[in-house]
Amino acid sequence: MIVFRYLSRQLLQTMGAVTLVLLVVALTGRFIQYLGQAVAGELATDALFLLMFYRLPDFLLVILPLAFFLAILLVYGRMYAENEMVALLASGFSENALLRKTLGFSALVVVVVGVLALALAPSGIRKMEELLQAQKELTEVDLINAGQFQSFAGGKRVTHAEAVASDGRGERLLQGVFVATGGGSAPSILLAESARPVVEADGSRFMRLDNVIQYEGVPGRGDFTVSRSAMQAIRLPDARERELILEETTLPTRALIGQADLAKIAELQWRLSLLLLVPILTLIGVPLSRVPPRQGRYSRLVPAALLYAAYFVLLQYCRDAVATGSLAPELGLWWVHGLFVLLLLPINGMRLPSFLRNRRLADV
Repeated sequence: MIVFRYLSRQLLQTMGAVTLVLLVVALTGRFIQYLGQAVAGELATDALFLLMFYRLPDFLLVILPLAFFLAILLVYGRMYAENEMVALLASGFSENALLRKTLGFSALVVVVVGVLALALAPSGIRKMEELLQAQKELTEVDLINAGQFQSFAGGKRVTHAEAVASDGRGERLLQGVFVATGGGSAPSILLAESARPVVEADGSRFMRLDNVIQYEGVPGRGDFTVSRSAMQAIRLPDARERELILEETTLPTRALIGQADLAKIAELQWRLSLLLLVPILTLIGVPLSRVPPRQGRYSRLVPAALLYAAYFVLLQYCRDAVATGSLAPELGLWWVHGLFVLLLLPINGMRLPSFLRNRRLADV
């Protein structure tokens, strides 16, 4: 029990550190992508962190098995390199016992991955799709950030607001508005005291400008036309129809069970495969972590990372193949797990069964 607590604590600490590093890298890359969309006026800034929160379970599904696999290699590799494992084995603690203790800890990881794969990740993806669909219905006024020049209508209109406030009805109100429209040889510049969104009964959308000064003319020439008006309206693009895409990844697991649709079968096999991924990686990682005394503790990390990448990519490829009908559902993703189970033979230094060895000798 003492050995189990020691190994579990070491694995948990290392796994937590690796997960945190990989998660920061993944979230940073995704956040930069969303931030670019917000700057371009495609997303509202207040939706960025909510989108990241909804994507978090999906990121953890990829990161947690890899982090646990690397934690086994790092912890046991250090113990082998510092002769700590030698002392443990010399005291009567066998390698089979080490494998059993590690599998016991991996059961906790399987539970966490199961909750993520079967419940949290599909729910998060569904809510993210709903949020992205809702963003498509926002008007230009809803997407403008104070103090930034933002382009809309394919770059034909540039809008800037000094401040963003709320009127008495809770609607967004832009103050100190600058709008440049037209592009071409004779652009039009509008300066307005305020602007607000207006949606007509037929669904038409406008940006209403109050107390407007309009400049029209050719840049570089002095014959500008200046006009004033109490109100002007700029027609905005119609909202795209809100239609939630019910992809298989957004469906709850219970809705996938017993379905005949190939895409739903592939998704169910994918979720179950993520559960099998952890114990199989444990069976591979424990013998792979053996490090000779003169080798560094990190010598197995690169082969292990490539092995995990091949495992994960093959699972994704088979999922797509089952969904498109190019791979039989009966074979599905299961043959990939069988292939990597066979890798346990050379990694553990196992010999072929006696009847196969005798057949090979007879052939010679």
